[in-house]
Amino acid sequence: MERNPLRLPSVSGRSSFIYSITKHSFRPKRFGVLSFGHIMTENMTIELVTLSKSFGGEQRVYRHKSATLECEMTFGVFLPPAALEEKKRCPVLFFLSGLTCTHENFIQKSGFQQYAAKHNLIVVNPDTSPRGVNIAGQDDSYDFGSGAGFYVDAKLEPWSKHYKMYSYVTQELVDVVNANLPVVPGKRGIFGHSMGGHGALICALKNPGLYQSVSAFAPIANPTKTAWGEKALTGYIGPNPADWAEWDATSLVSQYESTPQELFIDQGAKDNFMNNLLPENLLSAAAGNDHIQTIYKLREGYDHSYFYIASFIAEHFAYHASLLKAA
Repeated sequence: MERNPLRLPSVSGRSSFIYSITKHSFRPKRFGVLSFGHIMTENMTIELVTLSKSFGGEQRVYRHKSATLECEMTFGVFLPPAALEEKKRCPVLFFLSGLTCTHENFIQKSGFQQYAAKHNLIVVNPDTSPRGVNIAGQDDSYDFGSGAGFYVDAKLEPWSKHYKMYSYVTQELVDVVNANLPVVPGKRGIFGHSMGGHGALICALKNPGLYQSVSAFAPIANPTKTAWGEKALTGYIGPNPADWAEWDATSLVSQYESTPQELFIDQGAKDNFMNNLLPENLLSAAAGNDHIQTIYKLREGYDHSYFYIASFIAEHFAYHASLLKAA
């Protein structure tokens, strides 16, 4: 269904732009060149893949050509009723998924849409790795390569050409969202699950001020001390453990000296992957740093699955909404 173009007001530090919503794509006409201290990507066009009505809003899936990853990427977008019917700008919340997932898992299994609609939050959830890049061995295991980008910027070939999920999430995807969606500048949160919880934590800790709220379900909190993390970091970054620290939330927390941040950590007590998560290490590091505050919820009887996520997703949305002043 065609809709009339909506002219958005200019934002300080950026040019105003017009976007048209059709069943095929958003078409940004003009946009500023600066975004959180870096030059925005030239191509901001995104193509609509699917659209489904949900809780008065719309669950959409888009794809675009990523200049950072040098491949086509797919991501989910939920637009709440306030953005659609009232034409309001809304805060945006990014969700990062875990190992083996695509953008679809969170959309279909978490039940988040009703809470995003309630709190007037736009929700964006990208895929977990580059796709279709034809690297030998990328599909050989569940915990490395396809579906396992670990939200780092790979340093070793052949991974370094495409596997730059950290830069994609914190720069290009933010720019694409700013250029195409009616978001409120400066009201941005991030959360994730497992590998995506690790991603959410490092993205926030490495970019003070980029996100105003941070939470994580069962994050890989200290990957340099786990089998999952050691495999991924060795393959993407190199064999020297000293080079891994910048991609480890516990290490980042122990050295963090910037704008104070609060981290909401959620963990199932019956999680069978606890030896690959190590939340206690992050909590210990945070206890010794006055710049980091933590909220820790240990959920008795809950495991690592989406049943666990769906059980507490409402609490996370309320938490982010309170900090983003979205309620």
